[in-house]
Amino acid sequence: MDALLISQGLDLMLYGMGTVFTFLTLLVGLTGLMSRAVMRFSPEEAVETEVTTHQIHSTIVDKKIVKVIQAAIDQHRGS
Repeated sequence: MDALLISQGLDLMLYGMGTVFTFLTLLVGLTGLMSRAVMRFSPEEAVETEVTTHQIHSTIVDKKIVKVIQAAIDQHRGS
């Protein structure tokens, strides 16, 4: 009786693991296929990164704030 129960449990486990493995393998394969299809049929978009003067001026920090930040860093480092 116990051997039959263990055998049925092992069969169920192998069936379940086989189903999951098959599903995941199919999922990876289809995802790769879809990725290739999108890369093949989508138009190439040029990625341009231009630094505008607005971006340069927006990164300028007030000198007083820089001194405060530097003092905080110096105090944290103990010097």
